[in-house]
Amino acid sequence: MLTKRIIPCLDIDMGRVVKGVSFVDLYDAGDPAELADYYNRAGADELVFLDITASSGNREIILDVVKSVSETVFIPLTVGGGVRSLEDIRRLLHAGADKVSINTSAVQNPNLIKECSKFFGSQCIVVAIDARSVKNNSNNQNQISPKFSAVSLDEHSKWEVFTHGGRNPTGIDAVKWSKFMSDLGAGELLVTSMDQDGHQSGYDIQQLFEISTSVQIPVIASGGAGEYQHLYDALKNGLADAVLAASIFHNKTHSIFAAKKYLSDLGIPVRPLEYLEDGE
Repeated sequence: MLTKRIIPCLDIDMGRVVKGVSFVDLYDAGDPAELADYYNRAGADELVFLDITASSGNREIILDVVKSVSETVFIPLTVGGGVRSLEDIRRLLHAGADKVSINTSAVQNPNLIKECSKFFGSQCIVVAIDARSVKNNSNNQNQISPKFSAVSLDEHSKWEVFTHGGRNPTGIDAVKWSKFMSDLGAGELLVTSMDQDGHQSGYDIQQLFEISTSVQIPVIASGGAGEYQHLYDALKNGLADAVLAASIFHNKTHSIFAAKKYLSDLGIPVRPLEYLEDGE
């Protein structure tokens, strides 16, 4: 049986780890290399690094951060932010990343997902989806490009895809987009609820369930973890394959060891606890 993964997320802005609420009000949360080393020792299954302002700020990918981290940690590392081409992906993988997360560029050029999954293998390609609840479909539908008509918002849409670190609405339906990205060759989806992000009140379980049941590839839940029960809900009821969290681990109010014990006690398969050190 495949084990469920716990993945700390390090949102990067100008070389520092930051955290916020619903993608705004960012505050400094530490040094990327130091936090990565801590999570590596604490039993994290993977790490995700997202340069959350690379696309909106038109910056290059964070190769220096990737190199420094990959030299000290020995768990899979996913990196995203500012990825625009096959060459960007090659450079990140060469710098030590195991997977590359793509969000804005997937909307700007969906064929990039098809091309890079064929060239590097779908196991390397994670499509990140930042989605917010739909408030007014009639306005948003006018923003959609004709080439995205098949995945555009309609009267049944519940969540809209956003790009550029949650700044730009797209008029794209998140569930349709998930299926489209899967069909193009994405190996995994990183689904972040913008409504829940940073509030620590739980993941958007309905959103996770609808996306998870629409695709045949792993789905990572993101946005809203505040306690161990939230992790369980996302894995059990949202059918996620992994849970990504930031605030509860950065603040050290909760530990990965305790999270895994909690999930294991409730019957969720996780990496064997005997490999972890209590108290990390």
